[in-house]
Amino acid sequence: MAPIDEDNESLTGDAAATGTTRPERPTAPDAVAAVGRMPRWLPRAMVLALALIAAFQLGSWAFHQLTGLLINILIAFFLALAIEPAVSRMAARGMRRGLATFLVFLGLTIAVAGFVTLLGSMLAGQIIKMVEGFPDYLDSLINWINESFHTELRRVDVQEGLLHSDWLRKYAQNSAAGVLDVSAQVLGGLFQMLTVGLFSFCFAADGPRLRRALCSVLPPARQAEVLRAWEIAVDKTGGYLYSRGLMALISGIAHYILLQALGVPYAPVLGVWVGLVSQFIPTIGTYLAGALPMLIAFTVDPWYAVWVLAFVVVYQQFENYMLQPKLTARTVDIHPAVAFGSVIAGTALLGAVGALIAIPAVATLQAFLGAYVKRYAVTDDPRVHGHRSRGPGGAGVLARIRRPRAVQPEPEESS
Repeated sequence: MAPIDEDNESLTGDAAATGTTRPERPTAPDAVAAVGRMPRWLPRAMVLALALIAAFQLGSWAFHQLTGLLINILIAFFLALAIEPAVSRMAARGMRRGLATFLVFLGLTIAVAGFVTLLGSMLAGQIIKMVEGFPDYLDSLINWINESFHTELRRVDVQEGLLHSDWLRKYAQNSAAGVLDVSAQVLGGLFQMLTVGLFSFCFAADGPRLRRALCSVLPPARQAEVLRAWEIAVDKTGGYLYSRGLMALISGIAHYILLQALGVPYAPVLGVWVGLVSQFIPTIGTYLAGALPMLIAFTVDPWYAVWVLAFVVVYQQFENYMLQPKLTARTVDIHPAVAFGSVIAGTALLGAVGALIAIPAVATLQAFLGAYVKRYAVTDDPRVHGHRSRGPGGAGVLARIRRPRAVQPEPEESS
């Protein structure tokens, strides 16, 4: 007998009783089509994902292209914060804010132009002096070589060898080819300076209008916080520049006294050079500042260069451990270790620009967050002052180890 499907019989009986037909099961191709059909939300999700990826790539490309402009705007903003106290003081006396900003920038431009002119004239004079004295230096060097190594060199032979050498010809060709690159870099630097000056002038002249525009999109509670942060940034940036300017003045005077005592020419200009470069060029400013006075002192007497090097090293230690912590604590109120770490972080992020603005930025952030951190009174515990606590027995571990053991009495013999 053929097997009987009980389910089919029951379904057939029920269908016959109710007078309805039993629904047919879907065939295999229809089931495969229903399972393999694409959901309706998948095309929209794919289009949205592609749009987000394209927007991210476009934003990343635009940010990479505008990085230079954003850095210039950041420099201009901190420069505007630095001159904000002077502009506000002049505007409070009745002067128009735009005119006050122009006068401040005019004073800065005259000071920088005068310093560059004096430095350029000094360098030109020293280069001319070194070129004129080059034959004498060469003769003394040739004589020392002949006496030390028993050779018979002549200056004419050395000059002809240098003039007909291949490396000099290649160097001249490379220098001629690099003139256009140097010109392009100079023009790019001038354009960057003009961009920074324009933005900083706008930020300083339209400071109140900029603050009103920023506060107009914020609720009143947030407006007070933004204005307070702005005021803190102005104070910290001005204090940082004040401390740097004061250290530059002290450094310039100290190096001027040394150079004047040694009889090195252009001592005032070199003192100004050492003061400004060592304080306002981060990381490598000290080495750049000391190299030029050493070079010029070497043209007078080689031992003078050694004296200048020793003084630069000693004064740098005095500045790092004595002068800078006290001035920084009074003006910027930031720990020297935090300042050093912020300079390293700023250099890693933005290079020399980040190192220059790292300290005022961190000082502003520290002062702003300090108002929202709840502080408590510190208990009068000896461990706060660095004293080690003793154990419950009153003696330390070493004292307990070193304490001789008490001699225990021998037990009495029982009779």
